[in-house]
Amino acid sequence: MLTDSYGRTATDLRVSLTDRCNLRCAYCMPAEGLDWLPRPELLTDDELVRLIGLAVSRLGITEVRFTGGEPLLRRGLPGIIERVAALEPRPETSLTTNGIGLNRLAGPLQAAGLDRINVSLDTLSADVFVQLARRDRLDDVLKGLVAATEAGLAPVKVNTVLMRGVNDHEAVALLRFCLAHGYQLRFIEQMPLDAQHGWRREEMVTADEVLAGLRTEFDLAPSDPAERGSAPAETFLVDGGPQTVGIIGSVTRPFCGACDRVRLTADGQLRNCLFARDESDLRGPLRAGASDDELVERWERCIAAKLPGHGINDVGFLQPARPMSAIGG
Repeated sequence: MLTDSYGRTATDLRVSLTDRCNLRCAYCMPAEGLDWLPRPELLTDDELVRLIGLAVSRLGITEVRFTGGEPLLRRGLPGIIERVAALEPRPETSLTTNGIGLNRLAGPLQAAGLDRINVSLDTLSADVFVQLARRDRLDDVLKGLVAATEAGLAPVKVNTVLMRGVNDHEAVALLRFCLAHGYQLRFIEQMPLDAQHGWRREEMVTADEVLAGLRTEFDLAPSDPAERGSAPAETFLVDGGPQTVGIIGSVTRPFCGACDRVRLTADGQLRNCLFARDESDLRGPLRAGASDDELVERWERCIAAKLPGHGINDVGFLQPARPMSAIGG
């Protein structure tokens, strides 16, 4: 088991398949984009499956979530999912996407073994979408949500980041939209993971502000805390339930004490925290002929060194050198 010195056990592996993205969301990267990783530096399909297989068969990982960048841009994605879903014991497989291209890939991904999907949707306005994502692709995202539902990738979860003065007035409308379509909405506090290091605490829409805005139109009752476990979202019953809305207050309501996640970047670096300043190289030893035992030992050493929390609220906090698009969500 991947247990750290504070008694937390990692069972949830987040795997970034690429750092590339077809949007330029303002809270993630600059309008001109970033310098993408050279393709030879990316893990191959076989390397990915080998590392994930070790995590599942020998280190207690029970859920594998594929992220990016934008994971739908990874060539051969259904094949990767099929191979991971065939591992023993079978891990739960999920994927986080911006939804562009999902209308044609939802069916093949489900057939390959994908269990669940999260789709980012920050606005219902085409104009605001262009302002936020710098691309006119809202219709593609909405079509992707419909396709995911029709393919049976339920529950379809929607991730929303509210930006002050941009889309923070849409919280109620977004929740009404998700309730009407059977999607599970989760609001996520903006985190200091943008490539341009422009995050400012005073500009962040907090969990408390989101809840206050929603409560002007809905009755929200906290779900049983015992049901949350290590999940990042606090969930609230909407108007008595059974539908819920989630709040991920990574900054103002940190959940580090129950964290069960570990991250593998697209270029084979292991991260024991989203905000870690250090990484453990798996790609180098892997390509140098390391044995399974040697790779497992590297996983264990990385997790053992995990800090008690992300430190965002500490005076000396430093943002990771890599942005979210290169780390994976």
